[in-house]
Amino acid sequence: MAVSFLDRQRTVAGPGFSRWLIPPTALAVHLCIGQAYATSVYKTALVKHFHASLTQIGVIFSIAIVMLGLSAAVGGTWVDRNGPRKAMFVSACCWAAGFLIGAAGISTRQLWLVYLGYGVVGGIGLGIGYISPVSTLIKWFPDRPGLATGLAIMGFGGGALIASPLSTQLLGVYDPNYNSAVAGSVASGAAVAKLFVTLGIVYFVVMMFGVFNVRVPPPGWAPAGYDPARLAARPLVTDADVSAANAIRTPQFYLLWVVLFCNVTAGIGILEQASPMIQDFFRGAGGTSTVTVAAAGGFVGLLSMANMAGRFVWSSTSDVIGRRPIYLGYLGVGMVLYTALALVGKTSTAIFVLFAVLILSFYGGGFATVPAYLRDLFGGYQVGAIHGRLLTAWSAAGVAGPLIVNGILDAQGKPGTLTAAAYRPALLTMVVILAVGFVANLLQRPVSARFHEPAALRPDPAQAEGATR
Repeated sequence: MAVSFLDRQRTVAGPGFSRWLIPPTALAVHLCIGQAYATSVYKTALVKHFHASLTQIGVIFSIAIVMLGLSAAVGGTWVDRNGPRKAMFVSACCWAAGFLIGAAGISTRQLWLVYLGYGVVGGIGLGIGYISPVSTLIKWFPDRPGLATGLAIMGFGGGALIASPLSTQLLGVYDPNYNSAVAGSVASGAAVAKLFVTLGIVYFVVMMFGVFNVRVPPPGWAPAGYDPARLAARPLVTDADVSAANAIRTPQFYLLWVVLFCNVTAGIGILEQASPMIQDFFRGAGGTSTVTVAAAGGFVGLLSMANMAGRFVWSSTSDVIGRRPIYLGYLGVGMVLYTALALVGKTSTAIFVLFAVLILSFYGGGFATVPAYLRDLFGGYQVGAIHGRLLTAWSAAGVAGPLIVNGILDAQGKPGTLTAAAYRPALLTMVVILAVGFVANLLQRPVSARFHEPAALRPDPAQAEGATR
């Protein structure tokens, strides 16, 4: 049967298969689901089409991120059990269906259908798609897990770099009256609906490239020259394995949950307000900013590139210096940068941009490094399932970060009238949050042997389905 093509045993690589063919399959999925960072392109159009508030439209993205965390947590064990091909296929179906259902909601002016489509169904596709390549990459790259996961997860950060200009061009094609170069020009709801249909079809086709080409290593495979004992000699790195059920019983899991939550919450503090923030920082006494709307848009694009580059550069660096030290850098240097941004960021646009770029590179690096950190602590047995559970920290941060920053800014004044001083309390609050994560990371210790899987009972998920049943 055609469905059997998706089974794990049909994805075992044959002799001579190059492991370097696996990162492109992961990128095919992550570049597509990374579109979630490009929703601002059509946000104003949906506000006008539905006669809704920004908050009501923003809920679409919030639902998608919450569902990402929940579906990754609930479906993580299923992904490990059934293999990457079936998981990627389910992700492609949900992600594409989310756009099509959302398009139906826009066409019929039923906002709840957009919540259901892009938010719930698409969010499930986000969660399953995000974690589906992780355990496979770690099995193919046990010697360089940070590099491997950085290559793939880099795609999620870079997805908006493709989706934003593509969506803008397509909206212009579908609505001749829309001109993105003209301030105040807004695309019609019909154009956004056509955009959703187009993205749903295109993303499904691209993600199927990953589905058809992904492979898992054969039993007993290891890269040439790989010595597990050498890696296990590093601090916090184990050669044992911990199941997903046992991992959530360990203090190490919750310490890492706090670390990820703090890093993401602080990053969203910049990302959520990037465009208005740089204009407000350099607003003159007359209320006019020296930073134009176009320049602010370029700043957002630069931050997207920093987010993407950080996922590869810093995650790869963690293979050399270790996972705990790299997070001490993300959080410790991040505290210094946030403090400097609050106190001296206004003195120069170059300084402001440099600090913000470094902060967003740490934000991206934190996402890409965490699967390798999990591999160090818990082994590779069910790392995909454990990663899924840990991503609930992302869901929580996706809600907490904007609430904290927007709440503080609302108390400072109205949008368009804020200055650099108004941002200082929010930025210093992020310093405190990062400090909590810094302490949590310092407290990490090796997982107790009582949580390890007995070697004789430890099945290899690459050998048979149902290994984690």
